[in-house]
Amino acid sequence: MNFDFADQAPKFMMLLWGLVGFAVVVGGLLVLLDVVPAHFARRREALLVAASASGAPLPRRTKPREGLFALFFLLPTVLLLLIGLVVPAIRTTLLSFMDGNSENWVGLDNYRWMFAEDSILRVLLNTLIWVTLVPLLATSIGLLYAVLVDKARLEVVAKSLIFMPMAISFVGAAIIWRFVYAYRAEGEDQIGLLNQIVVSLGGEPRQWLLDSPLNTLLLIVIMVWIQAGFAMVVLSAAIKAIPADIVEAARLDGVGPWQMFWQITLPSIRSALIVVVVTISIATLKVFDIVRTATNGNYDTSVIANEMYNQAFRYGQNGQGSALAVFLFVLVVPIVIFQIRNLRRQRREG
Repeated sequence: MNFDFADQAPKFMMLLWGLVGFAVVVGGLLVLLDVVPAHFARRREALLVAASASGAPLPRRTKPREGLFALFFLLPTVLLLLIGLVVPAIRTTLLSFMDGNSENWVGLDNYRWMFAEDSILRVLLNTLIWVTLVPLLATSIGLLYAVLVDKARLEVVAKSLIFMPMAISFVGAAIIWRFVYAYRAEGEDQIGLLNQIVVSLGGEPRQWLLDSPLNTLLLIVIMVWIQAGFAMVVLSAAIKAIPADIVEAARLDGVGPWQMFWQITLPSIRSALIVVVVTISIATLKVFDIVRTATNGNYDTSVIANEMYNQAFRYGQNGQGSALAVFLFVLVVPIVIFQIRNLRRQRREG
């Protein structure tokens, strides 16, 4: 196939203008962040020098001026949040009360459909399975890694290898594991690692991603494989932060390794455990790429984010897709509130 640059010139121009616009916006913000504080600093320095030379009292910063200065830096962030988060959230909520064409109000019909349709109930059940198993397994495995690797030989290398899946995109990880679960008919050479192991043990190859609910559990393995490295890094740092005198005192009292883990290590890293579980729970609730890439949501593997995409963009049901999006948002909010309260409590205790 020949590639004609002349035919693609408009696309290249759009790309070029996009890059120019990005450079202008980012460059402008960086210049403002550098020039404006420097200007105010030089101005205040000049006032201080003049006041010192004349013997006048030193000027004090006024709260209104500091407020304007803070507003100058907060305004771009506030505007971006309004444009990219608040306004779309309000619009999505309104669309959830409208029909598929976003023309007529249907009230709570989209939410009733969500809890009455068997296929959507299956989606909600799958999401519940994901958000229950992934944080539990990923945090437990990450904690096991952190304990075993701590102060071991080649600790840095081991941590790098364990954390490496976090550097892979969810799509890339799903493609890798699709090869692990790949199926070929009996008698043919198996390219899938799992089926090759089964055949080597005398079993028959199996289409792993077609059998429900096993396929959902196998997709969960992908997410656990990715998130366990994150859990390991955070928990390992928390373990290293345990005061040495506490550990030494426990050893002098004759505390064994198992008691050390339950009575010293776990209570000391409780806050880090909460952070890890909350972070992984939020990421799991929003999981989309893995399901989309591995099974496309077929064979009873779909989750809320994937079904939201299907309803809104594949089936043209904007109301139902928006209702799923709002429901997903409602599920995330309590977790975020819990984390905020937990951080505040830690700050007060600290």
